[in-house]
Amino acid sequence: MGIGDRRRERREERRGVGRTTYRMRQKLVAIGDDYWIEDEQGRRAFKVNGKAVRFRDTLVLEDADGTELLKLQERKLHLRDTMVIEDPSGHKVATVKKAMITPLRERFDVDVEDGEDMEVKGNIVDHEYHITQNGEQVAEVSKKWFRVADTYGVEVVDGSDAVLLLAIAAVIDSMTHDVG
Repeated sequence: MGIGDRRRERREERRGVGRTTYRMRQKLVAIGDDYWIEDEQGRRAFKVNGKAVRFRDTLVLEDADGTELLKLQERKLHLRDTMVIEDPSGHKVATVKKAMITPLRERFDVDVEDGEDMEVKGNIVDHEYHITQNGEQVAEVSKKWFRVADTYGVEVVDGSDAVLLLAIAAVIDSMTHDVG
């Protein structure tokens, strides 16, 4: 049993089974860059494809085969702290807005078009936060699970929309760390 296996086992003991952890890179969303999101076994699960498209910075979340799942776009006409997540046909899935800033904690509101809205709270800059929907935690983001610099995990509760939650984490990283 390797160190990663022991760490995962301890995490499962603490939180109970029924979650999947994905590994993401901090500041992954520079326009023009591509980045793979890996699952717990280190397999490439999703790809973030950074594109500059028609006057808008766009990130495209794709599956491992290159099929477009979601587009993440900054809305230049809106407040700076708003990003929209769309499906491949351009229909809005969710809007992520910065809601509150205090010295150590931030909050983002996620308006979900065809579902319950979400709330993101915690130490966003340090990648230590929770995403809740209907008062229930649906994901946790943490750097503590990985020893690799600029890497953080997104632990998704089974039954939750992993693709949307990973997109939300990527959007928040982009909005918080001003990359691109």
